[in-house]
Amino acid sequence: MNSKDKAKELLTAWKGDSYIFGLDVLPQLETVAKKFGKKVLVISSKSPHWADLNNKIVGYMKNAGIEVATGGIVNGAKPNAPREDVYRLESYILHHKPDFLIVAGGGSSIDCVKAANVLAALGGAVTPEIDYYFGTGIVSEAYKKTGKQGLPLIAVETSASSGAHLTKYANITDPVAGQKKLIVDEAVIPTVPFFDYTVTASMPVALTIDGAFDAIAHTFEVFCGAKEGPAFDKAAELATTAIELVVENAKTLVQDPKNLAAREAIGLATDLGGYAIMVGGTSGPHLTSFSLVDVVAHGTACGIMNPYYAVFYSKAIQKQLKIAGAVFTKHGYTPKNLDSLSGRDLALAFAEGMIAFAKSIGAPTKLNDLKGFREEIHIKRALVAAKDPQLEMKLKNMPVPLNSAGVDTYMEPILRAGATGDMSLIVEM
Repeated sequence: MNSKDKAKELLTAWKGDSYIFGLDVLPQLETVAKKFGKKVLVISSKSPHWADLNNKIVGYMKNAGIEVATGGIVNGAKPNAPREDVYRLESYILHHKPDFLIVAGGGSSIDCVKAANVLAALGGAVTPEIDYYFGTGIVSEAYKKTGKQGLPLIAVETSASSGAHLTKYANITDPVAGQKKLIVDEAVIPTVPFFDYTVTASMPVALTIDGAFDAIAHTFEVFCGAKEGPAFDKAAELATTAIELVVENAKTLVQDPKNLAAREAIGLATDLGGYAIMVGGTSGPHLTSFSLVDVVAHGTACGIMNPYYAVFYSKAIQKQLKIAGAVFTKHGYTPKNLDSLSGRDLALAFAEGMIAFAKSIGAPTKLNDLKGFREEIHIKRALVAAKDPQLEMKLKNMPVPLNSAGVDTYMEPILRAGATGDMSLIVEM
């Protein structure tokens, strides 16, 4: 079975008929929407780039006899889902009182609507301050106590990236602090996820690279934290399939952005990333990425940091390094046969393979490659964020778990290594 067929089999086994994905599936939106009521609020980008998609969505609603609140599209979120967009979209929900929501966009818009939906439901009964809901399980608890519930949400993914249309996560940014925080809750999973991979064909190359890295980061980080048993086997299957799809197809897309076969492959890979983070947790690279929102997109931030954290995790992930590393070896990115290596040497060879792949698609491989990155600002910010109790789950998810007391001793050298590319700076526990 090839990697595409394997990915489709995995996604169908996970989601069944509740997830609509593939090439040219968008017209099914008309039939699906009829199940949720007579009035919808449609959130998408008003950029001319999205005009064709928006016209299709509004047209499907009109064909279905569904009223579109405001008469058209409400503008979605800016990159990284800033909190002011959450409050803005909450106000649209409260003023227009739709029966359900449709959001079309990438991770930022989908995450923003997830959070706005929560605030619209709970703001009057609990608190309208978004900060209250950051953390794990807080929304579900509030829904249970108040008897409130968010509106049905149809999430139409438009970029191969975060898997936001499939997951329980909503990443929201405080632009003043330059820091991202996270709602983690089953209650924010979209009611119906959609992904028509043809929609991604006009995606810029930089966003394509970001999505490819996001797929690797989600699956590899979950795999690193997996314990022996069925969960380990599932994480291995997701990681190797996603990494294979990315490594086989990312360079093709960089050279030919309209290649639909490659678009489908990267879309499937990022969907597997969404699957992975529903069965396990991400860790260090994701935690660091939350403090880099002003200099780089999320997936690329994770992609830069994964090799460095892999070296730090070395003692705990020897088996994972050999299994995932075999994909990079197969495609000629690792300089050595990983089966003959162990310990830190294995991790360093694996990291070399990850970095060689990144270079092959023109991606940055260290933080100092990023325009605007400043060690004195961003490393300090990342260390402060790592000690925030609302982000503690990322420390606990590490294969070698840290607590806030160990952040300066162990995480700072990883960040310094990530800034300079010097792996020798990394101190193992």
